[in-house]
Amino acid sequence: MSMPSNESAAQGEGGGAEVVPGRLESAAEAEENLRRAAAKQARPRMNLQQIHSWVDVEIEQAQRRGDFDNLPGAGKPLKNLDQDDPDWWVKGLIEREKLDMSSALPTVMALRQERRGFPESLAGISDEVAVRERLEDYNARVLADRRKPVMGPTSPAVAGRVDVEDMVEQWRGLRADRERRLTDEMPTAEFAEAPAPEAPGSGAPARWMWVVLLMVVAVLLWVVL
Repeated sequence: MSMPSNESAAQGEGGGAEVVPGRLESAAEAEENLRRAAAKQARPRMNLQQIHSWVDVEIEQAQRRGDFDNLPGAGKPLKNLDQDDPDWWVKGLIEREKLDMSSALPTVMALRQERRGFPESLAGISDEVAVRERLEDYNARVLADRRKPVMGPTSPAVAGRVDVEDMVEQWRGLRADRERRLTDEMPTAEFAEAPAPEAPGSGAPARWMWVVLLMVVAVLLWVVL
């Protein structure tokens, strides 16, 4: 029968403690371990009832301070409680905060959405060269998305390219309609020609003649009366 080695005997005497050869615990590490153990034992732990009491106290203090007064939606019924949509809160947050989620779409979905906006989204561009550059950039991004590696057995979704010449022709029609509407909405000013001054003696008497006539009539009435 073989005798147990010194290492096995040491493990049996130490209650299963693992002995690391050549590893001695320094005094500083031993002191730190004792300090952590004492702090862990001295740390008070709250039971479930104490936690509930603490939450109730915090809520009561907040009510006394008026933190819950005049909150948005106070006294109104909660919305979307009868819906089965699990994402109702996220959708409500997007609608309430007016968040732009176009940047969160996958690339192919963002490209499809951009393509659906043509040619109306180009109506604000006044330069045909800029329109062509934007359309060519879109087609280049579509080709770059198609070159990405694909994982999975199914075919990936792709975005369609646009015919640059056809889109430019539609853009020209939109620009022509837009300029026509702007022209029709502008107020048409009627410029009436100013009447030519009348020659003396050729028409009605001038204003100074009426003044003289009224003065003569006033003098005659004063003499007679």
